[in-house]
Amino acid sequence: MFLMRLKTTLKINRILAIVLIFVMAAGCKDRNNPARRIAIAKAGDAVLYLDRIPSLVKAGTSATDSTAIVQDYINKWARKELMFQKAEENLSPELKEEIDSQLEETRSDLTIYQYQRQMMLEKMDTIISDVEMENYYISNSQHFILGYNIVKALFIKLPFETPNLSKIRMLARSNVQKDFQELETICYQFADRFDDFNEQWIPLDRISLELPRKIDNEEYFLRRSSFYESTDSIDMYFLKILDFKLKSTPAPFEYVSEDIKRTIWNTRRIEFIQNLENGIYNNATEENRFTLFNNK
Repeated sequence: MFLMRLKTTLKINRILAIVLIFVMAAGCKDRNNPARRIAIAKAGDAVLYLDRIPSLVKAGTSATDSTAIVQDYINKWARKELMFQKAEENLSPELKEEIDSQLEETRSDLTIYQYQRQMMLEKMDTIISDVEMENYYISNSQHFILGYNIVKALFIKLPFETPNLSKIRMLARSNVQKDFQELETICYQFADRFDDFNEQWIPLDRISLELPRKIDNEEYFLRRSSFYESTDSIDMYFLKILDFKLKSTPAPFEYVSEDIKRTIWNTRRIEFIQNLENGIYNNATEENRFTLFNNK
C-alpha cells in the first residue's frame, strides 16, 4: 500500500514538474487545434488542458512554491468540476429549467448592454458645452439649493514653536498677492497644514473638523468673521474666509457644475438608448419582422 502511494505521489510530482515547465514557458496555447492540446487532469467527464492553466507562477518563485501553486490550481479546478457535475446530476428538472431561464435572460441582458455601450461610444454626442451647463443651471436653479454652508477659505495649522508667528498672522490677513506668496513659502517650511481653497468651494464643517473647538453657529460665524484664530496645547490655527454661501441659498454654478454635467450626460444616455430601441422596433415593424398573432 505504501509503495502504491509512493508511486502515485512520484507520478503526480513528475506531471506537475512537466506542467510547471510548460506554464513558465507559456508556449502552449493552441486551443484551435484540439489534437495538439495537452491533457493535464480529468475530473469526471471534464478534462483540464494545459492551455487552460493561466500563468500563475511569477519570476523568481522557487520550484517548490511553483509546484504548490500549480497543484493548488488543479485541485481547485477538480473540486469545482466534480461539484458542478454532481449538482447537474441531482438537480430537479424544475430547477434546471429555472437555471436555463436565468442564463438566457442574463445572456440577453449582457448582450443588449454591450451593444448599447458600443453604439454610445460610436454615435452618442458626449461633448457638453459650458453654455449648455449654464443654461441647465439657470433653468433648474430651484434644484440646486445648499443643504449646508460652503466657503472659499485659507486654513493654516502651525506648531507653537514656529518662528515669527506674528508675521505669519499678518501675512495671512493680507490680501496682497506678494504677501500670500511669502506666506506660502514660510508655511511649506513649518506648517502641518496649509490648505488654500481660494478657487474651490468646500463645506465649512469640513474645515471645522480640523479646528480645536467646534463652530456652534456657522451662519453667525460667517457673517461676523473673516479671520479666525484658535489654539490648543500644541498648535496655532488660522482660518481666513474669502467668500461664503449660506445653507438654503442657491449653490454657486461652479460648485454644482460636475453634478450638472453628470445629469446632462445621463439624460442623453437615456434618450439615446430609448431612440435606439424605438428605431430597432420601428424598423422591424416596417419590415414585417415583428408580428402579432390573433389567436381568437
